[in-house]
Amino acid sequence: MTFKELSPKIDVDAVKKLGHLNAQENQLKLQRDRELEAIIKGEDDRLLLIIGPCSSDNEKAVLEYAHRLAALQEEVKDKIFMVMRVYTAKPRTNGDGYKGLIHEPDADGRVDLINGIKMVRDLHYKVITQTGLTTADEMLYPENLPLIDDLVSYIAVGARSVEDQQHRFVASGSDAPVGMKNPTSGNLKVMFNGIYAAQQKQDFLYRRAEVETSGNPLAHAILRGGLDENGKNHPNYYTDDLLDTIALYEKMNLQNPFIVIDTNHDNSGKKFMEQIRIVRQTLINRDWDEKIHKYVRGFMIESYLEDGRQDKPETFGKSITDPCLGWEKTVELVHEVYENEKRIQED
Repeated sequence: MTFKELSPKIDVDAVKKLGHLNAQENQLKLQRDRELEAIIKGEDDRLLLIIGPCSSDNEKAVLEYAHRLAALQEEVKDKIFMVMRVYTAKPRTNGDGYKGLIHEPDADGRVDLINGIKMVRDLHYKVITQTGLTTADEMLYPENLPLIDDLVSYIAVGARSVEDQQHRFVASGSDAPVGMKNPTSGNLKVMFNGIYAAQQKQDFLYRRAEVETSGNPLAHAILRGGLDENGKNHPNYYTDDLLDTIALYEKMNLQNPFIVIDTNHDNSGKKFMEQIRIVRQTLINRDWDEKIHKYVRGFMIESYLEDGRQDKPETFGKSITDPCLGWEKTVELVHEVYENEKRIQED
């Protein structure tokens, strides 16, 4: 077993000079970050949408989507706060398949990690500076977080990473909110142990140094469904599932309890149209139950320019990983959520 170095050591500070926010741009980002923090703390009653493509495979298509989303955000800003998914590294269970922009900048199977790092940073920077939106990414590789941590406003820890100690400890030192998904087994205790660890101070070795973190009070739960012992989808957005999750939150006495419903993955069985029904069902549950209304205040939605998915990047703005809602359906769904929130507050 050997590791062969294919490039010089990466200079993180030099990378951060690429796509560096100026004072005015940084101030705008910080303002949105403060709004997001207030939502998670329950000081702002807007719903949070973490929304965008399953994977950001094509810069031109992602930016086209971002500009459209920014205009949509402006229409619903008094009831909904949106952070755009700009997911640039994808977990692969068996190592095969598209691993994201950081691995394949041109989505053509050729690995070019050094250029991939530059493109990842540049894409987050362009979304922020061109549209005024802030971005979310998945922390698939914790050691890579410093390459974009000054640009990203929301971090997700996926179902295959949530039990990993390094992910939990790095999350405890992040300035950004970290949403931690339940594992593919659906075991909520694993997720809550991850949230607890992320909210505590931690001491560990990171980037070749001994570090101490402050703990992240904005670490919270994302419910994405799971698989039962027969490999069948077991959703966890139904009323009993939500009440069970809330009961665990209360039992563990965690800070800033906040639940996001991932409308795709094992909740939908990766049937992208199911995302609409899952949002509707959750809105009914929020209307029906006071506790659910208090705790469940976010959705994670996979959405792109075109419906569905494709195996190769042939159709502009169509996912090459999990299937997504197309733009027209996205607009209809966001407006439906908006009108529901407006009606509730008026009542």
